[in-house]
Amino acid sequence: MPLPPLPPARVFAELVPPPAGGDSSRENEVPRPPGREVHVSGSSELSARPDRAKVTVYLKSKKGEAGAARSSVTRRLDYVAQSARQRGGISENDMTVTKNFSRIDNVYKMEAEVCITFSDFSKMQDVCNFLVEKLGSSVIISPPHFYHTVEAVDALRRQVCLAAVGSARQKAQEVCQLLGQPLGKPLLIREEEVKEWEGHLENHLVNTPDSLGLQQRLQSATIYVSSRVYAVFEIKGERKRKQAAHINVN
Repeated sequence: MPLPPLPPARVFAELVPPPAGGDSSRENEVPRPPGREVHVSGSSELSARPDRAKVTVYLKSKKGEAGAARSSVTRRLDYVAQSARQRGGISENDMTVTKNFSRIDNVYKMEAEVCITFSDFSKMQDVCNFLVEKLGSSVIISPPHFYHTVEAVDALRRQVCLAAVGSARQKAQEVCQLLGQPLGKPLLIREEEVKEWEGHLENHLVNTPDSLGLQQRLQSATIYVSSRVYAVFEIKGERKRKQAAHINVN
């Protein structure tokens, strides 16, 4: 499942008026009123494992009579749905059932697929193992497809941005403490870069999707987000020099 698109870069706090001139460089992007400032950058990288997994259970039967083919699949279909509800805590909204009935010559063929979405991966394994134990070769269970909900991805993006802002503020605080100066309010906080990727490249090179184990599938579907911000903070205290003091920290 493709990840939701990244939001555009945002200005989170800008407590000074926009520049009056046409220079687009960083130095002139925000006017610098007389005063003391500390310029810092901050970065952060966070990851999140998938919060959903989808498993598909395949059922089929070939019989000489139509009723026998339907009955064979229906019994197992009901058993699969009941097991998912009782052992996996799955609601009807998390199960999708599709059926197909056909006739080839004098043979009737009934096929069914049950797509089950899990949020608890331990219960997913328990349900799958139970169905294999009880139904054996009469069912085929696909490997789990792990993915993230839109809400989980958005939450990770917010968290990594806030962590980068916190890193910038901590850096500014330590610089001011080193110089014996109190840190003031933020004048500008801007998210300059956001990167997002999924899994590790070596997993895709060494293993085919069907050969991945459960933990490898989880790792391959894990998403990573990094953020880099640029921030300007005021340095408190009376200005003792006519020329403003500026501190730039990368």
